[in-house]
Amino acid sequence: MNTPRTRNRAAAIAIAALLMSTSPLTATAAPAQSPTPGAESDAAPETGRGRTVIGDGHIDMGPRFDHGRWTVQIRDDTGKPAVWRDTDDVVLQVKDLAKVEVPQDKAFAFLGKPGSHVWLLPQVQQDGVLWPGWNSQEPKVAATVEREVTWQLTDVNGPGDFILFLNGSFGTPGVIFDGRKRLPQETGIEVNSHVHGNWAFTRPGTYLIQVRMSAKTKDGGSHTDTRTLRFSVGPQDPRKAFAAKTAKTVKTARTSDAVEPAGPSTDASSAPLWWGVGAAAAVAAFAASVVWRRGARRQNTPGSSDAVTEGDAK
Repeated sequence: MNTPRTRNRAAAIAIAALLMSTSPLTATAAPAQSPTPGAESDAAPETGRGRTVIGDGHIDMGPRFDHGRWTVQIRDDTGKPAVWRDTDDVVLQVKDLAKVEVPQDKAFAFLGKPGSHVWLLPQVQQDGVLWPGWNSQEPKVAATVEREVTWQLTDVNGPGDFILFLNGSFGTPGVIFDGRKRLPQETGIEVNSHVHGNWAFTRPGTYLIQVRMSAKTKDGGSHTDTRTLRFSVGPQDPRKAFAAKTAKTVKTARTSDAVEPAGPSTDASSAPLWWGVGAAAAVAAFAASVVWRRGARRQNTPGSSDAVTEGDAK
């Protein structure tokens, strides 16, 4: 009998076997690659100017030495040449095309009730949807940082919940950051790596995601910078997100001085990716392309593009 249970089981088997399937949100398998140090020198040397809304194509967030100053910026690959931009000048648009239903599989229960909707920027590139990642490949970062960059989620402000997770072997979801839990949360980015994950938002509206990136360089120096990422989710005019204040005026996750370890959680069982294909085909490549480290930190218990640009890189 072709019951929902047997269909779900068949789908899981298909993912495990890395078979291709069809889906309204079919994505092309294009996992991130990790070029050698200095490979990002094709980017314009100067920080881009002017406000920009980006709703399609590839971008990365990451640390950069801008005229010797450590800063967290967004590398915009939607034009040629690529350009690094200040986070305050960018709104990352999550279109309704990215809206999907939470599957029945219990492995995805952290996203909400089955059948409810989330807006998802997927780990695997999908036409018409923004493909954000993070990297530590800016040439000076790749050449001078000692081992890794520490990445912290320090604040989440928005109308719903924010979760960042990865799909590991056989589609197993592993949560990196969960804005509903105690902040800050922490993970590591190995030097000269390039990673993509799934950015999930549970309600439409403007989200302000505050992040901090820090590292030690081989000369013994310490560097840190805190920035806010602006996401516009759903059908609203994305330019409204520029007016959003970083003050905690909407919804803020619980914050503590203790650092919560981040990284794939251990309570998620094997499950398929419901947007289908490209993700299934990318599972094997994912293991080689994604470099993450679970933050084994001390805890204190009481914790093409649709870019709209007002200005160009100079």
